[in-house]
Amino acid sequence: MKAYVLLNTELGKEPEVIQAMKGAKEIKNIYSLYGIYDIIVEVEAETMEKVKEVVFNRIRRLDNVKSTITLITYGDPIRNP
Repeated sequence: MKAYVLLNTELGKEPEVIQAMKGAKEIKNIYSLYGIYDIIVEVEAETMEKVKEVVFNRIRRLDNVKSTITLITYGDPIRNP
């Protein structure tokens, strides 16, 4: 299972939030963003329950995270040749 989590953080707190997420094996990539959202996180785990656990316990409960939106993927990736 793979999911992408869009985060809004408190102003200027992106580096602290990113640092707090590092080290979780299910968090594959973290990117800073320009625009409506501040950070996007790629989460990958064996089951949907594990994805939910990571989102709820390792991301949403962090200090300075104001809101999240989780996008769960399905099917195989569509490759662009």
